[in-house]
Formats: sequence, structure tokens, C-alpha cells
Amino acid sequence: MNEKVLHTLEYDKILTQLAGHAGSPEAKQLCLNLRPSSDIDEIRRMQQATADALSRIYRRGSISFAGIHSLSASLRRLELGSSLSTRELLQVSSLLEVSRRAKSYDGGERDEEHTDSLSEIFSRIDPLTPLCEEIKRCIISEDEIADDASPALLKIRRSIRGMSDRIHAQLGRLMNQSDTRSCLQDSIVTMRDGRYCLPVKAEAKASVPGMVHDQSSSGSTLFIEPMAVVNLNNELRELELSEQEEIHSILVNLSERASGSIYALDEDYKALLELDFIFARAMLAADYNGSAPAFNQDGRIRIRHGRHPLLDQKRVVPIDVELGSDFKQLIITGPNTGGKTVSLKTTGLLQMMGQSGLHIPAADRSELAGFEEVFADIGDEQSIEQSLSTFSSHMTNIIHILEKADGRCLVLFDELCAGTDPTEGAALAISILHMLSQYGATVMATTHYSELKVYAMTSDGVENASCEFDVETLSPTYRLLIGIPGKSNAFAISSKLGLSDTIIEDAKARIGKQEADFEGLIADLEQSRITIERKRLEIEQYKEEATRSKEQLDLKREQLKQSRDKILKDANEQALKIIQDAKSLADETIRNFRKYGQGQAPMAQMEKERARLRDAMTDKERSLGEINTKKETKNTNIPKKLHVGDTVKVLSMNVKGTVQTLPNARGNLYVQMGILRSEVNIKDLVLTEDSAPAARKSTAGSPKSSLSKSSSISAEIKLIGMTVDEALPALDKYLDAAYLSHLSSVRIVHGKGTGVLRRAVHNHLKSLPHIKAYHLGEFGEGDSGVTIAEFE
Repeated sequence: MNEKVLHTLEYDKILTQLAGHAGSPEAKQLCLNLRPSSDIDEIRRMQQATADALSRIYRRGSISFAGIHSLSASLRRLELGSSLSTRELLQVSSLLEVSRRAKSYDGGERDEEHTDSLSEIFSRIDPLTPLCEEIKRCIISEDEIADDASPALLKIRRSIRGMSDRIHAQLGRLMNQSDTRSCLQDSIVTMRDGRYCLPVKAEAKASVPGMVHDQSSSGSTLFIEPMAVVNLNNELRELELSEQEEIHSILVNLSERASGSIYALDEDYKALLELDFIFARAMLAADYNGSAPAFNQDGRIRIRHGRHPLLDQKRVVPIDVELGSDFKQLIITGPNTGGKTVSLKTTGLLQMMGQSGLHIPAADRSELAGFEEVFADIGDEQSIEQSLSTFSSHMTNIIHILEKADGRCLVLFDELCAGTDPTEGAALAISILHMLSQYGATVMATTHYSELKVYAMTSDGVENASCEFDVETLSPTYRLLIGIPGKSNAFAISSKLGLSDTIIEDAKARIGKQEADFEGLIADLEQSRITIERKRLEIEQYKEEATRSKEQLDLKREQLKQSRDKILKDANEQALKIIQDAKSLADETIRNFRKYGQGQAPMAQMEKERARLRDAMTDKERSLGEINTKKETKNTNIPKKLHVGDTVKVLSMNVKGTVQTLPNARGNLYVQMGILRSEVNIKDLVLTEDSAPAARKSTAGSPKSSLSKSSSISAEIKLIGMTVDEALPALDKYLDAAYLSHLSSVRIVHGKGTGVLRRAVHNHLKSLPHIKAYHLGEFGEGDSGVTIAEFE
């Protein structure tokens, strides 16, 4: 891929953003060196790795790779048998600490029995925990070794501290002597050349016998080591040398341990660097809510709701681009500032991002091609140094493109052949496009030439497009409309700005009849398009409403089925109990018959037992009769007057509910029964005791009132627009109410955005004991903007 087009399309700015997400200097450099690939298999592999990393981030949050250091020089020294410095060993420890974090991060995925394209990379990581912990135990910083790094070092340092105390005590006694005190410049102990000294006045040198180690810059102070502490300082110096020898021994031992894991350390570095690079791509995709495009080798581009990644994502207008299927050339026309160049740059930049393994800021199911080259002639190419005009510079660039172009390239032209005579420029532009068509190149070009609009309408494999412009507001909408040529709208814009009607009419009269008819045809097409677009939006709204109604109907049907199944289950259980009671009674009767049949009991006792069995059978018959009577008896307690909020019992379903609406002329009203809201007749209802007027008044704001509220809880909560601090309390309250209402699952709408709110919701759901599982919405459920949570 030529370097010039990378700068022209601002691809280098994308790489700078990408490098900002990398944790290590080496990975940042990999990001800055990333270039589009033309190998379709390599592109798909990189896209899959980015998608898998992004999926892990959505499930488990991000992971930091800060602390990765290149160990190539250190490992080479270990291979040669040299020992490492404290700094090098700390870099080894830092690398292993990142390895431990990465292994733990991947361990959560394995717990979920989840594997992806990154699992093999994670499996290559060996945290070497014993080596890491030993280095951290022995080395505190580059300049400090821990006292307990070895027993010998601990003993030596205790001796050093003891010797230092003895020297200070001896010097303290000397300074307290009156004859010595008068000779001192200051009553302090100083260090010179690693030996303890006293600051003595130069004229009193003879009064303090000892060794002179230094003097002040003025020469008035001499730093003398008194003879009384010379031997002690010598012993201290020997201890310090022993300390350095022991520290060297410790570093040698740690280096020997590291040398046994040279291959593992090298593999850790390579795997972590690769993961750092991949997760940087995923974090960039999360920033602009990117998606993985599909790739083909047919030169086909289909971008759905594409957004330029360097523009404000809240204000940029998404565009739809189709190219390379029914037509290989797309000619975009329209007024200035209408968004033609942005559309051109967006297409080219997204194509190069996709070929680099980066997700693109576009909707799912977008498609890109695996081009060998991308060429672009965009912007002001005037060169003062080469004495070239704008037209000459553009033409030099176009000549270079024509020399290199073939069927595996994408060519982008902004204002093709502008800056010269319109008639000649238009003819030249058509010839260039025709030549590229013979090469089989895929081309997008913007222009003001009407001749190119006609060329697109009359040539096979060429299509018109325009950027929509609102003449009423004199502002572009930035929507790309494929299949419709654009008008310059020069007359309409000038009129709106206040140009005299006389001048405008005179200008119109100077346009040839054929050109005027052509512009009028374009205007009619534009008006027809607006009408068709409006109708299409209305149809889509109707379809959405029909889909929602169908979903609600299916939900109600399922809820009614569940309610019917529960009623049948209760009836079967009741019938089974009656059968079991009858069987027990029959068994007892048979046992007594056999016992009394042997003649062992008196007649009075037999008569008494027979009467007891007869009474028991009569009671069973009476209870069955009451059940049948209850089923067949009409409702005699039809409510005379209902209020919204009354608690009633639906006799046909044997469940309680809350009155949602008052009865209509036919006596039908809506009752909320848990998550089911159904229309029933007032004859099928009876008021419960807690719905009396006094009960309603006394229980306002009571737990029952709260339960009634929870029984009508929605199966969805919307958190879009809230901060994390606002959303989590609202989510907690909603989940408690939904759980008490026995909902099996709920939808949490948090939106896509930057992903901060989604990650906060997922982390919060993990901590709730009554949440059994959660997952992002599937296609049609809201995708990554919705989380489905299931209750225990």
C-alpha cells in the first residue's frame, strides 16, 4: 500500500489513536507500523482476533499490559552465562507479573468453557510464579536489596548498623569534650569517601589528630577522621565490601534461576506483545462502537451506516455506500459543503482500516473488498516548489494512478479534472473513467460536471450518487443517495441568500434548453425520491408496530398457556389426593372385613365400625359435591363498583390481579396478573377482602401496595442517558421489584455508546446472588446495546 494515500486519507491519525491503547512501548510501535494487508486470509485472521478480544472486554472488562519489557538483551546475556543487574531482574519480574494477570484473565474464560482464537496465545504464557515471587522478595528497587534476601546479607547489615552506632557514639563523646568542641565548625557528623568525619576549623587542625579526607571550598573547614574511629571505620568498610559481595551473590543466584527459563520468558514476551497489540485494536473498536466487516475478493464494497472515525460520533451523519456489485464506478455530485469529500474519505479510510484488521465504525453485516492498492487524488495538490498549478499537480497524480491501476485496486477522485476549462475537463474526466473501467478498477469520484452525470446514466457499470441538500435551510444533510444525480442548486441557494430575481432569471435564460431540461429532470427525480422515502419510512413504522403487536400477542399466548397448565396441574393434584384418600378408605374397609369375618369381634363393635366407615364415605361424597357445585355455580358476587387498583380474583383462572381499567359498555376490563395483562369480563371477577374501600385507604403505602406495584412491573428497564452513579441505584430497585414479581428474565437497555455503562451493569450483575446468568442481546434483541438478565 503506497504511503501517500495513508496520509491523504488520515490513516496515520487512526494509528496514533490505536497506539494510545497499547500498554507497552513495543506494542505502541507495532500500532504505528500497522499497514493494510492484501492477503484475505491474514485480514480475516486479524479481524477474528480483534472481534474475540472485543468480546472478552465486553464480558470481563479490559486488561492492562503495562509492564512489558523487551528481554532480548538480558536473555542473550543469560545464554552467555552472565548475571543480570537489579534493573534487568526487575524487568523480568514485571513481565512475569503481566503474565500472571493475563493468565488470570484467561482463566475466567476457561471457567466459562469458552475458547476463541486468542486461547492458543494465552496458553503459551507461563507466569513462572516461583521465579517472579523470589525476585520480588529479594529486590525492592533498582537501588535496594531486601535485608532478608539471604541470611548472610541480613547478618552483615545488622553488623553494619551496629558498627555505625558505635562510630556515632564514639564521635558523640569526642564532640562533647570541651577542648574538641571549640575546634569544630559545626557539631555534626559527616561522611567523606564512605568514612565518618568531623568538620574541624582549619586553624585547629593540630588539636584534632586524625586523617584529613576533604576540605570545604573556602578552605576554612577540614573534614577529619579522628584516630579514635579509624579502626571502627575500617571495620565498617570491610562490612560494606562484604555486603556488596553478598548482593552480587544474590543477583548471580537469581540470574541462574532465570537462565533455566530462557525459552519460557521469550515466549511470554512474544505472546504478551501480540495480545497487547490485539487488545489495543479491540479497545479502539470499543471507542467508536465498531464492527467486524465481511471480506470478499470480488471488489465489492457495502458499508452500512458508516461513520468517519475522526469526526464527532454524536454529530456525524452515517452513510450507506454500495459499490463493486452491479456497478464498479460511482459518480457523486451535488453542491459544495454537501459532504461529497467526506463520503469519499470515509469509504477509503474504512477500507484501509478493515484491511489492517481494525473494526470499522459501521453497522453489522458491512462488507469490504481485499484490494491490492488504494489510490486517492483528494485535496489541494498545488506545489509552489515544483511550479505546478492545482490542475497540473492533480494530473501528475492521476497519471501515476493510471500507470499502476488494475482490477484489484480502489481509486478515489475528488473533483476529477477540476481547475481547467469545464468542457475540456469534463471530456478528460470521462476518458479517464472509461480507461479505468477497462482496467476493471473500482472507482469513486466526485464532480460538478453535468456531463459526468449523463455519462453515469448512459454507461454500463457506472452509477450516479448525490449528497442530499436541504434548499429550505441552505444546509446539507450529509446523506449519500445512490442512484440519483445531485443538483448544484446554485440558483436556489443564491435566491435564498437574497440575489436579485432579475439576475437569476437572466442566468437561467443563458442556459441551453437541453441543460435546463436535464436539471429539471433531476429536480423531478429528487422530489419523487423524497416522496418515496417518506412512504418507505411510514411503511417501516407500520412494520415495526405490527412486529411489536405480534410479539405482545405471542407473549400473552404463552402466559395464558402457562396459566392453563398451572390450573390443570392443580386440578390433577387435587384429583390424585381424592383417589389416594378413597384408596386408603377402601384398604381399611377390607382389612376390617377380614378381621371381623373371622368372628373374633362382637357384633356391637362391628356395627360401630360400619357406621364410622359410612360417615367417612358420606363426608367424601359431600366434599366432591361441593367442588362440583362450586364449579357449576354462577358467580353471585359480581362487583357492583370497581376502582383502578382494586385487587380482584379471576375465577376462570383462579389467580389474583389488579384492576388496570374500568369496565366498558360490555363489562370488559383489563386486569394485571403478574406479568400478564389480560382483558376479562366483570362477571368473572370477585373482589378480595383487601380491596374494600377501608382496606384500600388503610393500606396505602403499605407492603401490599408495594406488592401490587411490583405485580405490574415491566420486563424492561431503560438506562440510556444515565450516568453510572444514576443507573446502578435505579437498576437495583428495578431488579428487586422484578424478582419479587417472579419474572424469569428482564431486558436492561443501556445502549452501546462508549461501553462504560454496559461494563458497569455487567460488573454489578456479577455481584447479585439472585442473578443466575446474563448475556448481551442477540441479533434482533438489541445487540450489544441490551443485556438479558436471568433470575435464579
